[in-house]
Amino acid sequence: MEVSKLRLVFFFSFATLIPSLWANIVEFDEFWKQREEEAWKKTLEAYEPIPENITSNLNYNVNKALVKTISNKTMEFESVSTNSTRRNLRGNHEKNKYNGPCMATNPIDRCWRCKKNWAKNRKKLANCALGFGHKTQGGKAGRYYLVTHSSDNNVLSPKPGTLRHAVIQKQPLWIIFARDMNIKLSQELIVQSKKTIDGRGANVHIAYGAGITLQFVDNVIIHGLHIHHIVKSPGGLIRDSVEHYGYRTVGDGDGVSVFGSTNIWLDHLSMSECQDGLIDAIQGSTAITISNCHFTHHNDVILLGASDTFSKDKLMQVTVAFNHFGKELIQRMPRCRWGFFHVVNNDYTHWKMYAIGGSMHPTIISQGNRFIAPDDHKAKEITNRNYAPESEWRKWVWRSEGDLFMNGAYFRTSGPSSPPHLKFNKWQMIKAKPASFVRRLTRFAGALNCKKGAKC
Repeated sequence: MEVSKLRLVFFFSFATLIPSLWANIVEFDEFWKQREEEAWKKTLEAYEPIPENITSNLNYNVNKALVKTISNKTMEFESVSTNSTRRNLRGNHEKNKYNGPCMATNPIDRCWRCKKNWAKNRKKLANCALGFGHKTQGGKAGRYYLVTHSSDNNVLSPKPGTLRHAVIQKQPLWIIFARDMNIKLSQELIVQSKKTIDGRGANVHIAYGAGITLQFVDNVIIHGLHIHHIVKSPGGLIRDSVEHYGYRTVGDGDGVSVFGSTNIWLDHLSMSECQDGLIDAIQGSTAITISNCHFTHHNDVILLGASDTFSKDKLMQVTVAFNHFGKELIQRMPRCRWGFFHVVNNDYTHWKMYAIGGSMHPTIISQGNRFIAPDDHKAKEITNRNYAPESEWRKWVWRSEGDLFMNGAYFRTSGPSSPPHLKFNKWQMIKAKPASFVRRLTRFAGALNCKKGAKC
């Protein structure tokens, strides 16, 4: 026992020197070394050498969904100008519930929503992802796991029926909840590959405790959760799979941390007030879609790439689509490094410093977003470039196509108009819907109030 204590003290002391490399792992043993090697192979497999193929497919589906919506005469808010002032949405949506007929107005939602039998066909959701995370299957190939307990009292030997017990299982699982739950995680929730955490049909809050960690995994879907008031986790001995446990350092307090992971889809999440970031994706993560989320009351919203020296993040490819960036947000929506980022048809109604930023020459394609600048004249610029003189960042490819700028907002573009290395194809690169459609596309961002037996 004394030897273990001495090892723990040594590991915690040594780990302070390399937190960004090992991501809260105190002892980088053979188990984690193997996981890291396998994860990097997945990254190389998931990388799309011509990313416009993915952005074009998303744009095509957006146009297709809107044309079908119009033909079915389901265009809500026809009497409301899409260029109106800021939306009055709260983080939990309770003050502004929509009580009309079920409407699914973007291509991801049209794939599964507004069908009474959704609860009997939950796994259809796995066919609905678009963007760089479009191959994400989650736990589609596995059985259902019903979470019946909200407790998180034993992180070394989790109780069956708890969320922690579900996510550490080796086999694919589609995880659902027996009832409404408030889950206070005592330590970071370390999720294994091929898992879907599906909050539909219950009001599930991950709050006032630790956050969710996806580390060296692939194929994870997180859908329909409220994630808020996440705090730093104390660290210690934690089981990360049925066959392994180890010491972890203090957690950062991220809502969802994606580390060295691929094929990740975060959809219909309501997120606010975490101690660090709402979503971080770093260290070789790629093939990620963040969609239909509602973000409020936070400083550092989304970080995509955490190090100016970790060049492997040049393989990072992320789609940010149909999200609402709402009240009391400050910056990083997202903040990008190295990779390729498609930011499409989002509604930016609030920021206090800037909306989209980056360093280390990321490629950022902004299409069909609505940007409403704050009244502060010093914060009108949407973009923010870090750690580079203008002579350098003017070469970075930051494009704005079909965006709507309100209240003095402006997007500072850079790079050549048609960079040859991007190989745009006019048949594939179909333009996203103009920002005048954004309110419709993002109307139901955040966790939905789905009830079994009723259209969701």
